[in-house]
Amino acid sequence: MIAGVVRESYPGERRVALVPAALPALKKAGFEVVLEEGAGQAAGYADGEYRDKGARLVASRLEVFTSADVMLFVRGPGANPDRGADDLPFLRSGQVVAGFLEPLSAPDSLQALARTGVTAFALEQIPRTTRAQAMDALSSMATVAGYKAALLAADHLPRMFPMLMTAAGTVAPAHVFVVGAGVAGLQAIATARRLGAVVQAYDVRPAVKEQIQSLGARFVELPLEAGEAETSGGYARVMDEEFYRRQREMMEKVVADSQAVITTAAVPGKPAPKLITADMVSAMEPGSVVVDLAAERGGNCELTVPGQTFVTENGVTIMGPLNLASTVPYHASQMYSRNLTTFLTHIYKNGQLQLEADDPIIRETMVTRGGEVIPKT
Repeated sequence: MIAGVVRESYPGERRVALVPAALPALKKAGFEVVLEEGAGQAAGYADGEYRDKGARLVASRLEVFTSADVMLFVRGPGANPDRGADDLPFLRSGQVVAGFLEPLSAPDSLQALARTGVTAFALEQIPRTTRAQAMDALSSMATVAGYKAALLAADHLPRMFPMLMTAAGTVAPAHVFVVGAGVAGLQAIATARRLGAVVQAYDVRPAVKEQIQSLGARFVELPLEAGEAETSGGYARVMDEEFYRRQREMMEKVVADSQAVITTAAVPGKPAPKLITADMVSAMEPGSVVVDLAAERGGNCELTVPGQTFVTENGVTIMGPLNLASTVPYHASQMYSRNLTTFLTHIYKNGQLQLEADDPIIRETMVTRGGEVIPKT
């Protein structure tokens, strides 16, 4: 079996689907790797490192598609709206595609991918179960994004995060409020705490209270009945607008008392819920920062402009960063490559693709086969 990796074509994308360290495990599983020259360069992995691990490097992108039985992407068609369609003519019936594909938010791209005849697997739909944990690429990338979000907040805040007792007096610690305690939120909490901030956090799922407290943060108690706030797959469930309205009312004081707010609330395939209003931002003190990790889904903050950073009239910096994992490409690629390698060795046994219908990992991630989109119940 030949696994192919090309340069990522999404604008600004610096990650690579496989790192050199992954190649020995793939070789042991029966895979040869063919790589477009320079595919790992932006992530910090030189061509020579791939050659040393046994990869075959080629100059032509088309040659990779022609040679490979399995095409591996970070952002495949669907997750690459600008350039993903350019690769569709290179794909062929019976080929396998694996990577982030955005099947829920880009249905037209998914239909186009299906028409090529490939069997496609969307890694963002890996179920959050113990068995699939080592394949959970979405959680890996959320870890990177949460870490980087805390650094962005610290960098843009005109004050230091930790409390310092110096000869020039005592410096009070910054107060950080993290909204959403999924993987990204928990990593943002941990990083902000390591930097010395006083951290509070809130999530609609009461079950995460212990996780928040274990990281040294305070769980913000809002007397709201969340009901079923989590899907069976471990992802957040969309709530009704009345719930979000009451949630916003109760969070106003917490936001006003915070110098940095990091929002991470997202529902797969849905617009991000609006949790931070313009009125909340106007009540924050000048110099405060809002880092909105849900910017790619429209943002949790009413004022967020995806991909932009700006300062409001009252001096609050609003940040809507996109593709944060790509700003830490070396380790993001390392984590993603491990997830992808584990997934490949799960679906391939003895050189054959195993599509067991009763396997929840295969059932949830396979989105096209035989020229058709596979419907999800």
